[in-house]
Amino acid sequence: MSNAIISNTNLASYDYIIAGAGGAGLSLLHYLMESPSLASKSILVIDKSFQKTNDRTWCFWEKNISTFENLVHHRWNTISIHADGSDKQLPTAPFSYKMIQGIDFYNSVLSKAKIKTNIHFQEATITGISVLDASNISKGAKVEWEGGSAMGDYIFSSLLPFQMNQLATAAAYSKSLQSSISSNKQAPFLWQHFKGRVVQFEAPVFNKAIAKLMDFNVPQQGATAFMYQLPLNEKEALVEYTVFSANVLEISEYDKVLDTYLANEYSGMKYSITHEEIGAIPMTQIALASTVAPIYTIGALGAAIKASTGYAFQFIQEQCKNIVTQLEKGLPIQTKVHTTRHQFYDAVLLDILFHHKMEGAEIFKRIFANNEAATVFKFLSNTSTIMEDIKIMRSLPTSIFLPAAIKVLLRRA
Repeated sequence: MSNAIISNTNLASYDYIIAGAGGAGLSLLHYLMESPSLASKSILVIDKSFQKTNDRTWCFWEKNISTFENLVHHRWNTISIHADGSDKQLPTAPFSYKMIQGIDFYNSVLSKAKIKTNIHFQEATITGISVLDASNISKGAKVEWEGGSAMGDYIFSSLLPFQMNQLATAAAYSKSLQSSISSNKQAPFLWQHFKGRVVQFEAPVFNKAIAKLMDFNVPQQGATAFMYQLPLNEKEALVEYTVFSANVLEISEYDKVLDTYLANEYSGMKYSITHEEIGAIPMTQIALASTVAPIYTIGALGAAIKASTGYAFQFIQEQCKNIVTQLEKGLPIQTKVHTTRHQFYDAVLLDILFHHKMEGAEIFKRIFANNEAATVFKFLSNTSTIMEDIKIMRSLPTSIFLPAAIKVLLRRA
């Protein structure tokens, strides 16, 4: 990243500072660049490295043309769910299930930003973010890194206390939370942790029209686990082992399950591994950080992840678009993207999963068996109606759902 690198010896001032150039930080940068009234604002983006890799894959449901439609690597209009000998295919219309590769997203946003003279980049590890004057937030805030610092009227941070693509840091963070969760009776905390492989077979083996969204016929790890299979063509697919549990696994455990699954599903057939990704996403309604104006949290740090599923990409887009709209109109910044009603449903489902009141395989099997895929997608994307919500919740036994709902209500009282 060559343009406009900030000298460590200068204390410059910017309209906006974006701390962290991952999915959330670069999404916000994209919408700022697209805004007619904000595109010329001075912006500083800080990240420990701008040498991006294909560290993740984002998948999401969408009815219309995506903001990043040109980056969509593949899409599917049929999904399948597999559990206990039950195999169910579901058309997704009017939704499509879309995939964007991380490297394509990073490169797209950064390549556009590099040619903007008002956008600056600092490659460094941030050591501190603080308000300049707590009694007068209009004075802005300060970001510090080893050997330098900068001031900004607004600072937007996505810097997590752990790395979502590094299991070791996620595991360490998880251990530090356990005592506070149990002693304070806070909302549950689970990880959606996974390892995926893009595999290339020598012969056609996949139905490229169907995304195998959940195959629960894998080791459940005493929690909820499924295999996720997204065919890119008849010979190539992303195959990912995903677990919802309180602690992450050793890397060898994911590999063992993936090896066994591929051997059983495609016995005797040769394949090569062309790409791997690994990570852990927090599933919780516990606040990972507090917001103090003019410092605002975004992405996972700013509670953009849907607690009951770990889905984030579309919620991050909504959050960042809302922030830009508020900046354009001079409104107070509100980063919340999940409605109270859907937060309640998430809390109930998370409580059921966390306390093993019902196995995740059975929950998702029932939900998809009793509802059209489009209804489920609306529910999972927080766009469902109350009547659709009721139908989804009726898929679960009252003896399971009702006590969990009461528990969540009492916890919030």
